[in-house]
Amino acid sequence: MRGLKYQIKSVLQDKFCLMTFLLPILVAVALNFMGSIDLSSLGEMHFGVLESDLSPQTITWLERYGPVTAYGTQEELTAAIWEPSTNVIGVRADGDSLRTAIAGDELDIFQQAAATLPALYEQRVEAELVKVLTLERPDILESFQDIFIPAVLIVAMFMGCTFNAMNIISEKEDGVAFINEILPMTPSQYIFQKVVVGFLFGSLSSIVTACICFRLSWQNFGLLLALIVLSSFVAALIGLFIGKLSEGLMIGVVYIKIVMLLFLAVPILCGLIGASGPLAVICNIVPSHPAFDGIMALSAGNMGTAVKDVGILAVHCIVWFALYVLISANHKMQVTL
Repeated sequence: MRGLKYQIKSVLQDKFCLMTFLLPILVAVALNFMGSIDLSSLGEMHFGVLESDLSPQTITWLERYGPVTAYGTQEELTAAIWEPSTNVIGVRADGDSLRTAIAGDELDIFQQAAATLPALYEQRVEAELVKVLTLERPDILESFQDIFIPAVLIVAMFMGCTFNAMNIISEKEDGVAFINEILPMTPSQYIFQKVVVGFLFGSLSSIVTACICFRLSWQNFGLLLALIVLSSFVAALIGLFIGKLSEGLMIGVVYIKIVMLLFLAVPILCGLIGASGPLAVICNIVPSHPAFDGIMALSAGNMGTAVKDVGILAVHCIVWFALYVLISANHKMQVTL
């Protein structure tokens, strides 16, 4: 237990580990906050006019399609149109019609609106006779949150990989790894001491992130908790492999980035293309895929798929644990000889 307390104290003093722990939580809070923001105003048309140039009736008609801002001089109106951060459409009176002006760097939808506006104004009387059905505006982020939230949870669950890998690499550079090799400690005791830190922090970060992102029933949350625990344990074991294979800090960072990219890319790509059959079975070799698939299944209320993914992660835990014990035992034997 003394060694475990030392490991936890070392992690709490590591800013990189603390940042890795807090990052998924902050992203989860940001996703919830962004989901409550109405981004539909970004697609609204904005008109700029000169004071006393258009009649009040015309300005009222323009306000049906977007906000109208009046400028005192032509220079101010031109500057507003040319401003790169805006999509202001300049509107001037042209006899009984209107004349529009744009910068040319606007989105196609605003350029088309500027070209159509004069004709629409000339036919405004006929347009008022047309019955308009206003549809509910969809949430822009809703379709993306189905993928964003599981991806954030994947990062949180597999952060134990970073914890353990960086811990072992730092012990190698400080010479502590040589002391561990001659201590009367079994491979299982060493694995327990190293895995627990990454496992605990990864599980805690994932649970907090899940509580922020999901509102599940107790039964579904129990399955989600099983996914979190198993995934965090697998990630902690993989971190031990990275730490053992890495000869230095830079090599370890490269390995961590490759593994994290693999953990994120495989499940997201499989989810986007709808992988099934043999391809889905092959993707289950990457432990993040059943975790991602299980979270998506819980979100959709598919309990059977979530239970299957829990079983796949349990097999991952057994295989990775047995493999590391076998490698560590052989290495310990070689050092003793």
